[in-house]
Amino acid sequence: MLKLKEIREMNVTELNQKVYSLKEELFNLRRKQAVGQLEKGATITTIRKDIARIYTVIRERELGIK
Repeated sequence: MLKLKEIREMNVTELNQKVYSLKEELFNLRRKQAVGQLEKGATITTIRKDIARIYTVIRERELGIK
């Protein structure tokens, strides 16, 4: 799980790269879940929340908040 402080220290390029890698990981986890190989379903939730946090920080920067 990413901390908000860590996310805010990254620049936009790094944030976009992180979102891309998290989406790849999420895809792989969903595939494992469909086959029945996923042991911890909470991992999917954690990754989805991390992606949402990153998108929130990106949007804040677009709007000039914080």
